[in-house]
Amino acid sequence: MNRSLPWLATVLAAGLLAGCSGYRLGPTAGFAAGARSVQIRPFQNQTLEPRLTEPFTSAMRKRVQQDGTYELRTREDADIVVTGRIIRYERSGVSFQPDDIITLRDYDVEVTVQLEARERATGRVQLDRQLTGRTTVRAGSDPASSERQALPILAEDFARKAVALLADGDW
Repeated sequence: MNRSLPWLATVLAAGLLAGCSGYRLGPTAGFAAGARSVQIRPFQNQTLEPRLTEPFTSAMRKRVQQDGTYELRTREDADIVVTGRIIRYERSGVSFQPDDIITLRDYDVEVTVQLEARERATGRVQLDRQLTGRTTVRAGSDPASSERQALPILAEDFARKAVALLADGDW
């Protein structure tokens, strides 16, 4: 029997354990999941684009529930209050029709939100940062309808980034 086999297995096991030492189980914010609560207030729309408040507020609330780091509250008794101001909504062309360089085929939609998280008890601002969400829209025959259908995807992209920052951020 080869005597180096147990030694090799020990070295491989040690290497695997050392490689996984940076991982943590559970929430990374330093407290147990659901130990703190958050209230997501309706976002303010400061752009000229209508009907942005509901998709962004809903996406944030849904994402907080899915993440599980914070307990979502709807009343005034949450530990942290999150507010948002939608400050920019922009479209930019990505590609044009092959036979017509004026007509858009695909365009990016980008939104910028000023996000703030404040402790209710002390009033201390824990997070105050601009975050963006982005998606690409295929214009098709009805660009307005295509953009309306892409709005939940845009809101979800923003909410994913915002909740990750709330749960794991450097604030």
